Amino acid sequence: MTLETLREFGANVDEGLARCMNNEAFYIKMVNMGIGDKRFESLKDTLENNDLDEAFEMAHALKGVVGNLALDPIYGPMNELTELLRSKTPGDYMGLYNQMKTQRDRLLAMAD
Repeated sequence: MTLETLREFGANVDEGLARCMNNEAFYIKMVNMGIGDKRFESLKDTLENNDLDEAFEMAHALKGVVGNLALDPIYGPMNELTELLRSKTPGDYMGLYNQMKTQRDRLLAMAD
């Protein structure tokens, strides 16, 4: 993973770096840890089981991770999913999950 890879992905690298005290190695380490978070997979299970309270907790935590790292392509659908879950608004939860997962998978593939 490099800063260039993250820029190509659409991350706001300058913002993410600023949150990591402009320490490139630390930022890259945090991105790798963040996108490897096992809650991404667990979130799918909670959505499929219609456990909206648990799904909200996971989505909210993951939104914070990707938001603080300025991973904007993942943050967009995660933010929308979190807000739907917060209000328990009926919606296409799996559609938003799949949008987020597609972006996460794209970043993981770019990192290899």
